[in-house]
Amino acid sequence: MKWESQNRKESNAMSEQVNNVKQPAPDRIGMMKLTQPELYVMRLKALAGDLSSFQLAAIAEVAERYGKGVVHLSTRQGVEIHHVHKDDLDDAKLALAEAGVEMGACGPRVRGILACPGAETCKWGVIDTKQLARELDERHFKRETPSKFKISVTGCAHNCTKANENDIGIRGAIEPRWEAAGCTDCGHCLSFCPVKVIERRDDQQAAEGFRYEVDEERCINCSVCTSMCPTGSWIAARSGYSVLIGGTMGKIPRFASVLNPLVETEAEVLALVESAIAFYCEHGRKKERFGHTIDRLGLDIVREEILEGALQRVEK
Repeated sequence: MKWESQNRKESNAMSEQVNNVKQPAPDRIGMMKLTQPELYVMRLKALAGDLSSFQLAAIAEVAERYGKGVVHLSTRQGVEIHHVHKDDLDDAKLALAEAGVEMGACGPRVRGILACPGAETCKWGVIDTKQLARELDERHFKRETPSKFKISVTGCAHNCTKANENDIGIRGAIEPRWEAAGCTDCGHCLSFCPVKVIERRDDQQAAEGFRYEVDEERCINCSVCTSMCPTGSWIAARSGYSVLIGGTMGKIPRFASVLNPLVETEAEVLALVESAIAFYCEHGRKKERFGHTIDRLGLDIVREEILEGALQRVEK
């Protein structure tokens, strides 16, 4: 394919450029200069937004000793300690490491994985967000990419961690189905459905004289109908994960595109993520966000190659 041949040349050129660009030393990843001379910010990893009370105490102590006694909570569930002098960075990092606090990521790398509480504690949650976040973190955290790369896991369509604003967004999803048994025809589902894709129809062939249907093309696969139905007549016929790609905010915002609306196993999700990152590393240009790579090459082409790559990984 012409685009593929051309893009391979561009990708090779990009790799040469990346190799010639000065990267942060491995022991200084997560530490960025401030505008104040000789002062740094230390970005700390909080996987899925979780830190123990012991870790929090250690962070507070380091901030008091080496910073100004203040910590900053980032928009991506991370913690930052500002105003650390360059001569204190190693000592501060060692004190944090002794409490099990790892440095975060900066630059063209996979950043910390976001996750909401998920099915473990939230009534809307469809998936175990924390477990998936841990698996993604183990496989991809700090992996080098053409530009920054953000991954978010959210338990349901409430989208608390903004899956559609991330390079890869993973959202808990269900395929709803109405079962006549127990249904009292209360009609609550008609008002509960956030996108109004449930309809009630008269049906003389049915014993009840009516039936409820969902427009599968417009359904957003949320769990509102199955969670709110007072008689349990709406059930999850299938449940799993929606996988989105190419979301970004920043200077040129782009909402993520659907890669696969409903994947039923974690293994398939992990294969899709691996395939998507591999595609981006091969075809993305330096400092080009994944979503803009998708727009440049064409969504249909990108989706096809990622899905094919994931299928091969699952088969292996």
